[in-house]
Amino acid sequence: MILMEKLTMSSLYTRRRRSFLFVPGLRPDRFAKALETGADVVCIDIEDAVAPARKDEARDLSLPLYHEYRAAKAEKALRINSVRTPEGLADLNALLKLETLPDAIVLTKVRTADEVRLVADLLRHRPEEVGIYVIIETAEGLENVAAIAQADRSVVALFIGAVDLSAELRVRPTWDALFYARSRIVHAAARAEIDVLDVPYLTIDDEEGLRRESQRSAELGFTGKALIHPTHIQTIHNVFSPTPEEVDYARRVIAAFQESTTGLAVVDGKLIEKPVIRGAERILANAEVS
Repeated sequence: MILMEKLTMSSLYTRRRRSFLFVPGLRPDRFAKALETGADVVCIDIEDAVAPARKDEARDLSLPLYHEYRAAKAEKALRINSVRTPEGLADLNALLKLETLPDAIVLTKVRTADEVRLVADLLRHRPEEVGIYVIIETAEGLENVAAIAQADRSVVALFIGAVDLSAELRVRPTWDALFYARSRIVHAAARAEIDVLDVPYLTIDDEEGLRRESQRSAELGFTGKALIHPTHIQTIHNVFSPTPEEVDYARRVIAAFQESTTGLAVVDGKLIEKPVIRGAERILANAEVS
């Protein structure tokens, strides 16, 4: 049922999400610049990027920006504090009073699907469609990730939160140590047919290292990668954009489905149904590199 409901919300599910650029909540000047970088998603961070004593200041500086830059092409997201904390509840309360909401909300330290449903229900008091990203960065969240991924039709993507998750799992935040966690999160996202993003590569001036890690993420099933510096955008886009062969197949799938009068189609001897169509639409959207 959740997957079929998502098919009616194609504006949320066919967006490009190869690159996800974080901007500190106390630096509103960087938001405008970030929106011009070509990143698919630009996210203001009022959680980890803001000290506890400055949360109110970050809200006052950041939240009005979504109205000011509402016409910007990039998807505009907001990373809030855990909804199980007073800071997170204050974030939600302030959000619901905004003139213009972000395109998406990033939920942090999520442990259960109920947390996601709570936020989704609150957001539905507003007429706008708002996507939900979920960061998996707790051991309990990792255990419940399959249910979290399908908690609500507004969930559009999962993240892995490597630093916090590695601390809970009592391992170093290395690729090999978190391989199981990455795989489990990718599996849950694929089953729910949503996007899944890997953590930023933190060395700014190491393009080859960024490319290797991005390729490894893509091979494992990640659909995009977060970043903290705009110089990483082009490399990430190159890795996570579809090949010409994939684009050609997606176009043929879409054409065959449009010509079908039964709701089914056959391409290269394979039966094509609606979930495959959305995948093809995502491929074509990702191919539209600006």
